[in-house]
Amino acid sequence: MTVCSRNSGESRLERGRRALAEIDGHAGEAVVAALADIAPDFATYLIEFPFGDIYARPGLDLRAREIATIAALTAMGNAAPQLKIHVQAGLNVGLSRAEITEVIMQMAVYAGFPAALNGLFAAKAVFDACPTRGESQPV
Repeated sequence: MTVCSRNSGESRLERGRRALAEIDGHAGEAVVAALADIAPDFATYLIEFPFGDIYARPGLDLRAREIATIAALTAMGNAAPQLKIHVQAGLNVGLSRAEITEVIMQMAVYAGFPAALNGLFAAKAVFDACPTRGESQPV
């Protein structure tokens, strides 16, 4: 899976919508929809910058970008809703449950056990909600 090139002639918003659909699927659409009545401009910024600009950059594939995102959100320790979305996104772009679990466990070294523990529980909630891919990796 790859996000379209930044040089494709698409606007930031169009490129961002395409990337958001490819990476986050319905979860991304739900976040944007939830902002429609309170901050529609923020929803546009959310599509244009992270997805239309950053995810569309060359240099990392979507798997690597989601590994970095899962690690960062885990390390923050206060972004469980966003972490759940990106755990699902990681699955969407080909990460295994075992890979996601290892990324989160690695954060115990740098962000502490509480952050990693919270991250593991967020991942477990996503895994439990979508028992797919034949993986039965315990968290």
